Amino acid sequence: MDFIIYFLLIIIIVLFYLLIKKNIKPINTAPTINKTNKDDLGKRVIIEELEDQFFALDKYNLIKYLNKSAKQRFGENLIDKNISSVIRDTKLLETIDEAIKDQVTKYVNVEINLPSYQLYKIYIIPGPTHLFPETDSVVLFLKDFTEITKAQKLKTDFVANVSHELRTPLVSIKGSLETILGPASDDKVAQKKFMKIMSDQVFRMENLINDLLILSRIELEEHIKPNKIVNLNDIFTNIKSNFELILKKKKINLHIELMEPTLVFGDYDKLLTVFSNLIDNAIKYSNDGKNIYVKSQNSEGKLIEKNMLINIKDEGIGIPQDLIPRITERFFRVDTEKSKKVGGTGLGLAIMKHIIAQHRGDYEILSKINDGTEIKIYLPTK
Repeated sequence: MDFIIYFLLIIIIVLFYLLIKKNIKPINTAPTINKTNKDDLGKRVIIEELEDQFFALDKYNLIKYLNKSAKQRFGENLIDKNISSVIRDTKLLETIDEAIKDQVTKYVNVEINLPSYQLYKIYIIPGPTHLFPETDSVVLFLKDFTEITKAQKLKTDFVANVSHELRTPLVSIKGSLETILGPASDDKVAQKKFMKIMSDQVFRMENLINDLLILSRIELEEHIKPNKIVNLNDIFTNIKSNFELILKKKKINLHIELMEPTLVFGDYDKLLTVFSNLIDNAIKYSNDGKNIYVKSQNSEGKLIEKNMLINIKDEGIGIPQDLIPRITERFFRVDTEKSKKVGGTGLGLAIMKHIIAQHRGDYEILSKINDGTEIKIYLPTK
């Protein structure tokens, strides 16, 4: 009897346990995460940190959201302002209407001139999005094409300039040849004159092609920082020897006062090109009997690294103040006729700029008309 009671008691306990287990739902102590919400949050964070500008508009074209980049470019307090008050462009508003009407993504190119010129390609994406539930009309994505456009213009201008620079001597050579083969076929004096013209033009073309090849190679290697130790004393000893004849001919005194040794990190051949171009310019654009001074000293603060200042000062014809920012542009000449007369290609200072950039250095150009030019070169030092 006792056994039966004991057995029934066990059955009751088991049934009671099973009943409780069935009705108790497991408790998940970990927080519930909605994967969709998490993904949306991530996307909004990405949009917020984009370098490009982003706007979300409602159906009245009022701004309901703008990312950090848009705030930096157009201003902070733009919520609930009409996009037309921020970007004043009729074509943009027309394209927004078209995108909403057709329910397709469209884009429009817009120029904005304040506070500085910028060219944007604005992508217009219609329709509500769960990322921005407060809007029910359209989002704008602004892609800045300013630098790309400038680069394309530089490329176009470069090709046009090269074509012009090569065509000019070719026309001269062609004309001289036609004269020699035609009217001057029996005139030895005229032939000699035109042969000299052709020789000068061939020399000019050769210099131009050499400078173009140097510039092209430097631009390809500009990301590679030179790390060899170069003694600038050796470079200027070489330069003084190379220019000895022209210095004597023009009675120009080249004064070189460098620290011994003047050591920098760099590429010997490229630095030789830089300083040869600078001394060459100083000689070409100085009258007879003038002086050119080259000095070096340790410098602090101009570069992140310790650096050496190399100062080259001449007593030449000088450069107008308003043209100084442009003289490192390719083919830019202060005096076109003077430059061609002395054999300049218009690429020397552009080459200098790229070589100094490759060395992670810097430069300054100071000049006044009829008061000479001073060029300061800063290079990382040992």
